[in-house]
Amino acid sequence: MSNLIAIAYPDVDTAMTVRDRLAQMQKENLITLEDAAVVERKQDGRIKLHQATSMAGRGAAGGALWGGLIGMLFFMPLLGMALGAAGGAAGGALTDAGVDDDFMRELATKLEPGTAALFLLVVRSTPDKVIPQIAEHGGHIIQTSLSREEEEQLRATAKAVKAGA
Repeated sequence: MSNLIAIAYPDVDTAMTVRDRLAQMQKENLITLEDAAVVERKQDGRIKLHQATSMAGRGAAGGALWGGLIGMLFFMPLLGMALGAAGGAAGGALTDAGVDDDFMRELATKLEPGTAALFLLVVRSTPDKVIPQIAEHGGHIIQTSLSREEEEQLRATAKAVKAGA
């Protein structure tokens, strides 16, 4: 089961930097993320989602592969790939994996204009190695699905790291 953690940052660049650092830590097996998305509340109040992965792109790649294979059966692999990619992209665009987009938009309406939030679905982590690298970028936790005790421990650890820096 994944845990949702949403962290507010003063600007979108900081949120993106943290997301990129988490992606690097995932490659180092320090954390396993199901999803990581940045939500930006622009100065004019509009909300923009920055998804970590494009479901349409994934769908197109998978569709092209399967379309090509099926196309080979009918001796038209290029046509099969084209139709498969188009179908896969359409299906992928309709798929919403990870943190619900409507939930992120709703929470983003509570952000100040010009700020951003990083939404994470954490499957597994090594908190003693992950939190110090994230806490150095500031931010404050605005929402979690953790138990009250786990959330307080997370806040206390992040606060201690900031105080020690």
